[in-house]
Amino acid sequence: MNCDEFYMQLALNEAWKYQGLTYPNPAVGAVVVQDGRLLSIAAHQKAGTSHAEVLALISAYETLSGQKIDFDPMDSLASHDFLLKLPPNFFAKSTIYVTLEPCSHHGKTPSCASLLSKLKLQRVVIATCDPIKGHDGGMNLLENVTFGVLSEKAEILIEPFKIWQKRAFVLFKLAQTSNGRIGGGYLSSKASLHHVHQLRDACDTLLIGGNTVREDRPTLDCRFTGGRAPDVKIYSRNKDFDREIPLFKVKGREIGITDGLSFLDHPSFVLVEGGEGMLQALQKQIDWLLIYQTPKLSTNALSYNIEMNLEFLHTESVDVDMMIWSRQVGY
Repeated sequence: MNCDEFYMQLALNEAWKYQGLTYPNPAVGAVVVQDGRLLSIAAHQKAGTSHAEVLALISAYETLSGQKIDFDPMDSLASHDFLLKLPPNFFAKSTIYVTLEPCSHHGKTPSCASLLSKLKLQRVVIATCDPIKGHDGGMNLLENVTFGVLSEKAEILIEPFKIWQKRAFVLFKLAQTSNGRIGGGYLSSKASLHHVHQLRDACDTLLIGGNTVREDRPTLDCRFTGGRAPDVKIYSRNKDFDREIPLFKVKGREIGITDGLSFLDHPSFVLVEGGEGMLQALQKQIDWLLIYQTPKLSTNALSYNIEMNLEFLHTESVDVDMMIWSRQVGY
């Protein structure tokens, strides 16, 4: 692995921390380096806030200057304005690594490509191009561009973004012990539960099965993060449910009951939580699986008794748990 690949991998790793949480934007990471010194690592965190390049440059400024900014770096307008007012050539010896081509358009946030062109960095290293027409072409505004570093890995990172442009991106979340058992109360660490609630807040729809509603009587809100409780679709032929359980009592939530999946034809982000039955029923529709594996063994008889071949896309530790992003292969 050469230096460009090393720094780009750091940017990719940071972006994966926010996979799905940036919906409807893509997950993007950025790294700033100067004279072999790593100045900053950042990633886009939430739609409507500063992009990865901007957060990385703000952090790099603080490292180089030894001064802290006095505004919220997530404020994209304030951040762009601040960076453009820095002394000329402040970043002239710096290289920025970005997992996705800097945006050329001005939307909820200003153009990152325009910003980088004015800052005149020594190099801009880009992994892959923006797949959205009208948003692409950012690299054409820049000089000293190196393109295609770890492009295949960057393409995997933005696969959900490309899918939800056309139809629903379906993510099946599951939690299990190290010997593959499920059930018996919370299995995941607090950090994993916090992450699940962040995904619930970000998604359009939380899809669950009728058995989950009847047997678990869940709430399925975002109480660990204080976020918006997701709208819920219950996939069930039997539409008879106890409407007094917590699931139906969450304010501001819409709940639909359906025995069809045509809603998955519409561009959206759908998070699925369920057991073996839901995994079996949705096997053809699932794009990715997110596995939270906790380091314990269990005698609980429940498991996902299904044949599936998976490709692990990215793994990282979340407290004591292992979080594994994966997708089916050979189906």
